[in-house]
Amino acid sequence: MKELLIIIISSALVNNVVLSQFLGLCPFLGVSKKIETAAGMGGAVICVITLSSFVTGLIYKFILVPTNLAYLQTIVFILIIAALVQFVEMFLKKCIPSLYQALGVYLPLITTNCAVLGVALNNVQDNYTILEGTVNGFATAVGFTIAIVLMAGIREKIEYNDIPKSFQGFPIVLLTAGLMAIAFFGFSGLI
Repeated sequence: MKELLIIIISSALVNNVVLSQFLGLCPFLGVSKKIETAAGMGGAVICVITLSSFVTGLIYKFILVPTNLAYLQTIVFILIIAALVQFVEMFLKKCIPSLYQALGVYLPLITTNCAVLGVALNNVQDNYTILEGTVNGFATAVGFTIAIVLMAGIREKIEYNDIPKSFQGFPIVLLTAGLMAIAFFGFSGLI
């Protein structure tokens, strides 16, 4: 249990996938304009990363390793992630069409979100069990959600501020992301 708690804190805060590892920046910067949309994207990413961590762990341990096909892990993981994203996309289109419309092109981009593949590959590289890998995936996705919702909240607030012309738009977003990364660096002493 202690190891799982360490994995959770480490993945969500200390080694935040966006602010420490700089993975998944495309949806982080693109979908973080409104809190509702950012939270929806975070929920979709939690679902995809958690499921993909579990499924890729199963396939790696019970199919790829026993058949000596571990060298195909990246290709297999990409196919699994693409299938899971299609599943989530169909679910959102059917059950939550407003969120599906708000996420727009960024929802299918979860397939190419390097954070999703990075978690699956890190689970294998760190020799996590299937449970540890799934917990790592969930905690990493929660860390992604924390970062994207914080960024969306900040972006909603700075929209009404008087910002110099040269910093308006994307430059202030990048500066904010850099300051958030520095702030998250403070969690490094936790573990």
